Amino acid sequence: MAYLERLLNDAGYAAFRDARHPLGLTQRQSSGKFTRQEASELIDRLAGAESDTSPDVVPDEAPAVRAAPRTARQKRDDDLAELLRGVSDELLAAEVSRRGWTVTKT
Repeated sequence: MAYLERLLNDAGYAAFRDARHPLGLTQRQSSGKFTRQEASELIDRLAGAESDTSPDVVPDEAPAVRAAPRTARQKRDDDLAELLRGVSDELLAAEVSRRGWTVTKT
C-alpha cells in the first residue's frame, strides 16, 4: 500500500479520495481498500501514466521532462528492489511460481 500511495502522490494526488473521480475509483477504493488484483491494476495504470505525460510538454522543454519518468521509474525500481531484499526466499519463490515462472534453488 505504501508503494501505491507513493505512486498516487507522484501523480499529483494527496490521497485516494482526491483521486477517486479522476481515476474512477470506487468509494471503497477511495478509502484505501483494494483487493490485490485492483491494487496491481492501479499500479500498472499509474506507472503507465508517467510515461504518457511527456508528449504534452512544450518542445523546448521536452528533453528535460522526458528524462524525469525514467528517473522516477528507476527510483521506484530501486525502492522495490530494497523491499524484496527483506522477503524470504520461500515467499519470493512462491510468488514467482504463482505468476507462472519456474523456480529452482542453486
